[in-house]
Amino acid sequence: MGTQQKRVRRDMPATYRIRIQGYLDESWSGQLGGMAISTAQSGDEAPVTTLEGELVDQAALAGVLGMVYDLGCPLLSVEHVRHD
Repeated sequence: MGTQQKRVRRDMPATYRIRIQGYLDESWSGQLGGMAISTAQSGDEAPVTTLEGELVDQAALAGVLGMVYDLGCPLLSVEHVRHD
């Protein structure tokens, strides 16, 4: 109970993990803020692509999410992994 967390600020760099339904290959990384891209598929289920990396601020996160939306990929989750 004695652990303290730094405040998350929208104008500071942070690492995010975004999961979407569908397949994106690594060639999209540059258009998605340089995030690492990996895709997994289990049996007959739809593929799930994970984007993970540091973004300069939450405006950059909004840009990545907007691109995902424009691509028509359903958003499964967005996770704040860490910040400096």
